[in-house]
Amino acid sequence: MKKILLLSIVLISLLSMKNDKPAFRLFDQNGKSASYKELLKDASEADIVFFGELHDNPICHWLEYEITADLFAERGKNLVLGAEMFEADNQLMINEYLGGLIKEKNFEAEARLWPNYKTDYKRLLNFARDSSLAFIATDIPRRYAAMVNKSSFEVLNTLDKSAFQYMAPLPIKYDSTLACYADMAKMMGDSPSHVTTNICRAQAMKDATMAHFILQNFTKGKTFLHFNGSYHSDRFQSIIWYLKQANPALKIVTISSVEQADLDDLKKESEGLANYIIAVSESMSKSQ
Repeated sequence: MKKILLLSIVLISLLSMKNDKPAFRLFDQNGKSASYKELLKDASEADIVFFGELHDNPICHWLEYEITADLFAERGKNLVLGAEMFEADNQLMINEYLGGLIKEKNFEAEARLWPNYKTDYKRLLNFARDSSLAFIATDIPRRYAAMVNKSSFEVLNTLDKSAFQYMAPLPIKYDSTLACYADMAKMMGDSPSHVTTNICRAQAMKDATMAHFILQNFTKGKTFLHFNGSYHSDRFQSIIWYLKQANPALKIVTISSVEQADLDDLKKESEGLANYIIAVSESMSKSQ
């Protein structure tokens, strides 16, 4: 009788597992199943943590908030937040908002915020405000990235010197053979070579600037949690390449995000994207 009961329980458990419809699964860089507990432990011991998101994915944005809250519980005031979604010339306004010096409606009216700010990034900024944490705007102002996209790096030298405080020091190193840029160039297909080259250089300028402001606001003993599109930290390149040029000793943990129809296993092409990969059901609704 006991054996029959035990067998029944096992069968029910297996059927339940088969009928589960998980919204996401977490894998390590080798494609093995991983736990959030493992991710959090590694993140809490890192100097810099990159959360590479899919910009319109609600699971990513939920997990960003969860890891922020959990890292704060572990690290307290030794946690620093930063994001690609905020441009460096808005740092003063962010500081004023976090410090309660300007009203929310004024901040939202005057800052150049992403369309999905209110649904996806506002609560991260408000978490920093409510927890007295620094929140760093790491991206180059979009007008300067657009200049590089049109005319290459050299055009930045025509700017007033006061503009240089909002970007990585010039000239930046640029390696067009890095897969993150070489693959982008391939994706451009039949585009004119100068167009392809400048798009890659504009991305490199963004990467270099984000690395610059991360380093500028990181001190040993703290954990810097940075939010960015997964492209900017995948395969330990892009921003991370620039960080390692400046400080090879940094302990960095990366998270990437992918969409899949089937979440049983990580797709082979996604292995190695990051230390941890969030696989989300491709039927998931979008946040914008």
